[in-house]
Amino acid sequence: MTAAGKWIQQWDPEDETFWKEGGEKIARRNLFFSVLSEHIGFSIWTLWSVLVLFMGPEYGLTPADKFMLTSMVTLVGAVVRVPYTFAVAIFGGRNWTIISAGLLLIPTIAAFAVMKPGTSFDTFLWVGLLAGVGGGNFASSMTNINAFFPLRKKGWALGLNAGGGNIGVPVIQLVALAVIGASGGPRVLLGIYIPLIVVAAVLAALYMDNLATVKNDTGAAKDAARDAHTWIMSFLYIGTFGSFIGYAFAFGQVLQVQFGRTPLQAAYLTFIGPLLGSLIRPLGGWLADKYGGAKISLYNYVAMAAATGGLVYASEQKSLPLFVTVFVALFVLSGLGNGSTFKMIPGIFQTKALAKGLEGEEAAAYGRRLSGASMGLIGAVGALGGVGINLAFRQSFLSNGSGTGAFVVFLAFYALCFAVTWAVYLRRPAATAEAEAAAETKPQLSYAEV
Repeated sequence: MTAAGKWIQQWDPEDETFWKEGGEKIARRNLFFSVLSEHIGFSIWTLWSVLVLFMGPEYGLTPADKFMLTSMVTLVGAVVRVPYTFAVAIFGGRNWTIISAGLLLIPTIAAFAVMKPGTSFDTFLWVGLLAGVGGGNFASSMTNINAFFPLRKKGWALGLNAGGGNIGVPVIQLVALAVIGASGGPRVLLGIYIPLIVVAAVLAALYMDNLATVKNDTGAAKDAARDAHTWIMSFLYIGTFGSFIGYAFAFGQVLQVQFGRTPLQAAYLTFIGPLLGSLIRPLGGWLADKYGGAKISLYNYVAMAAATGGLVYASEQKSLPLFVTVFVALFVLSGLGNGSTFKMIPGIFQTKALAKGLEGEEAAAYGRRLSGASMGLIGAVGALGGVGINLAFRQSFLSNGSGTGAFVVFLAFYALCFAVTWAVYLRRPAATAEAEAAAETKPQLSYAEV
């Protein structure tokens, strides 16, 4: 292993000697600073879920306008995840972390400039769209960190990386609570984040590394896009991460519109769910490492459907305590499912490698290559679930004045995710027949173990 100009030329984390003699230390260092940058990226992406709480009647925006604004911000964050995935292979993980962190200054400074009464909805919308770049940091960060860790550690590492990033959502909500509580304006909040962005970019430049083994392999994304499992997992990730990010954007607005909470009252509650959902994500990855991602995901969808049924009941009964309690539980379950579904991805491609007859480092390299590339695509499609959630809430409130209709749709979707997980990854005859036929008598994983 040699490093020159922050480039590591040889990297073999599956070799236990390599891992113990320095590989693990390097991987953990890159993980730490990746989490920091991704964390701030999530905060900037979800910035407008907080800013709309500051926007009272003097701003002239209806609840439908606010849901449309947050929907479009979520959409951009989903779309940019695709090029951000390619960026790691083109520029290197460290280099792109520096660039992507620096790009966060654009939406933050722009929001600082326009955040005042009298600004038109169209201006808010265009400036809000810029914040979507923060959503892309997740894709590049996960693709980069996936390459640093061996398969046996990926569930934990990816869960920690993503969970630390996800915590950016409740952190900016907590900062907003402090600002609102101190009678500060939205520009105070934005002013706090501008120097933090600069710090994240500088620390990435000083302490992160590029892996030469990942450089210029842009064809991996094309190969991943041709694989059916990439799109199946994208669908399942809509149910977990799409729920997490969609609810994070919408929770405060639902409390204000459906339950008449003030901005300060809403801010006291909105951070709890995203915080717990972020903290539990590494646990979802750990459970998946131990028991299998497909099994944990399957049971998790059952629990998410049950919680959503509870929200329908609470919404109909107009019970705020029950509504908040069950909504927070749904956040927790979405975070747990985020960890378990993402752990499935490297396991699936490792299984395919073994089914092709590959062994040892060759199989590991194949799995790392395609799982890293697919993560960006899966993350992008999964984030589109957040768009759907905000649009569903918008339509539900326009149609009947409550979120009940949207919750019924979400419940049906979780039932469909359950069915797909069972049919593809846990119904053993269908899940393993192709792999067993291809591998003949070679020992290999089944999809039920991913």
